[in-house]
Amino acid sequence: MEKIEYTPIGIVHTPFREQKGTPIQPRAGKGIRGYIEIFDDYIEGLDGLDGFSHIVLVYHLHLSKGYKLRVVPYMDDKERGVFATRAPRRPNPIGLSVVKLIGINKNILEIEDIDIIDGTPLLDIKPFVPPFDTPEDVKIGWLKSRVHKLPETKDDGRFDL
Repeated sequence: MEKIEYTPIGIVHTPFREQKGTPIQPRAGKGIRGYIEIFDDYIEGLDGLDGFSHIVLVYHLHLSKGYKLRVVPYMDDKERGVFATRAPRRPNPIGLSVVKLIGINKNILEIEDIDIIDGTPLLDIKPFVPPFDTPEDVKIGWLKSRVHKLPETKDDGRFDL
């Protein structure tokens, strides 16, 4: 297979300067604000986005180096396969977050409910559309008995190198 390369379309700016202490999911970052700076070449692509309340951000986990196929995820004390977790150290360090879109001013998107580290390269934006993105009959596997821990769980540094 040929090599896959991506070019960032912008940079995410948040109050989080390091991994440790950062919320582990957007729901745990409720009310925390930041902004996205979209690069000039991509501003035209924002047309029509202002009608959406939430957006899906796809980004490069630029501080994640290396990976293991088995990890002890946040909110658990048992080793799991990395693909059964949302651990940041992955074979392809790609992050995904659904955040609230507060407003757009030219190339700046104001966002809320953030779990992203400042300076993160943004790869793509998609509108969040519940009829598209919220499936029925969802199972959450091993997280079922642990998801209640989300509000107080922060990055504890376990995936830092």
